[in-house]
Amino acid sequence: MAGSLAGGLLAALLLVAAPFVASEQSEVTGAVLCGFALGWAALAVLSVRFTDQPQRWAAAPALFMGLGGLVLVTFGSAAYDVLRWIWPPALLALAVWMIVRIRRQLRSPTRRWLLYPVIAMLALASIGGGYETLREATDATAYPIPGQLIDVGGHSLHLSCTGSGTPTVVLEAGGGEMSSNLGWIAPAVARDTRVCVYDRAGRGWSEPADAPQDGLQVATDLHTLLQRGHVPGPYVLAGHSFGGLYVLTFAARYPADVSGMVLVDSTAPATAAKPRAASSGNVMGRVSALVSVSARVGLARLYGQGSFGSLPPRSRDEVRASGATEGTLRSTIDEYVQAAASVRQAASLRDFARKPLVVLTAGTGSDAAWLAAQDHLATLSTKSVHRVIDGATHEALVADEQYAASTTQAILEVVSSVRGAR
Repeated sequence: MAGSLAGGLLAALLLVAAPFVASEQSEVTGAVLCGFALGWAALAVLSVRFTDQPQRWAAAPALFMGLGGLVLVTFGSAAYDVLRWIWPPALLALAVWMIVRIRRQLRSPTRRWLLYPVIAMLALASIGGGYETLREATDATAYPIPGQLIDVGGHSLHLSCTGSGTPTVVLEAGGGEMSSNLGWIAPAVARDTRVCVYDRAGRGWSEPADAPQDGLQVATDLHTLLQRGHVPGPYVLAGHSFGGLYVLTFAARYPADVSGMVLVDSTAPATAAKPRAASSGNVMGRVSALVSVSARVGLARLYGQGSFGSLPPRSRDEVRASGATEGTLRSTIDEYVQAAASVRQAASLRDFARKPLVVLTAGTGSDAAWLAAQDHLATLSTKSVHRVIDGATHEALVADEQYAASTTQAILEVVSSVRGAR
């Protein structure tokens, strides 16, 4: 019995790594289910053949998981969207039925220390999965898209612009974050000029993308988004954390479209960073898809209930709702998988000339190496200033009202400089 269940786990891992299984969410999930199905099937066959306590009931979970897995592998995301409503109640009913059959057919104490814990996990997964499906449907109604979705080539990105005036400010959220994380800054900037926020692929209200989302791809998508969204440049770009890498890459690739920049405790570029090998990226893609399955059973919602600083209530709730989804979890993992390429691509901006640049650094949690890297960023322009914000942490520069005001002030100073006031 233990061998059958362990064999099912091993089969699941081997199928996930199989080259004929794509590293897509639906297919990886299907491969895992097929592997587990083999374990239950082995239990049914081997117990009939080699023991005096045949466990024919094990054919039911084998059939349930096997069919579900094959449907996901064959039909992909289309089947995934349908099955997410069906499998939670079906799995819970199956778990209850399995308990009844085990009590009747298995006299060994094995059922208490081996099978009951496994079935309990299945029941918890079904309850969590059902709750997550309902919450995502509720969140979609409670938090409708505040802007528009624009096709940038194979996928659509969310863009929201408010305020009026020039130059337009474009805000870039940090790693793993979305437009709502800028809930203090965007409205404050909009009182003085036009400001646009957006969500990178797979984040917030944006659709996932097939292509790897390194800094160059993010910058290319953002440029296409602004052009197709009829947002004229040149822009003042403001990027927080990983977002700083993306605005640096954008400024290097489209210099005529950038008139000023604010780097908010930005990740520093590095010319020595090396891209991952293609095979490694493929492995990480499968790992990313496998880990993000935890969000489908509600685990991401369980451990993602942070306070998010002192964000405005609406923005805080939008961030919590988005952060609980498997799309956000996977896009965040993929973002860090592409980190080496992103920091290398950001280093392509070597000269920002006399364009206004403000570098903000958190006064709390910044070591000497980080401060030196921030000093170096300020040398990109001859018209720059580097400010260390005492008391601010890395995240507080956007999430806490007091310190987000310093970020807003820096953005408006650059806007004023672009306008020629100073």
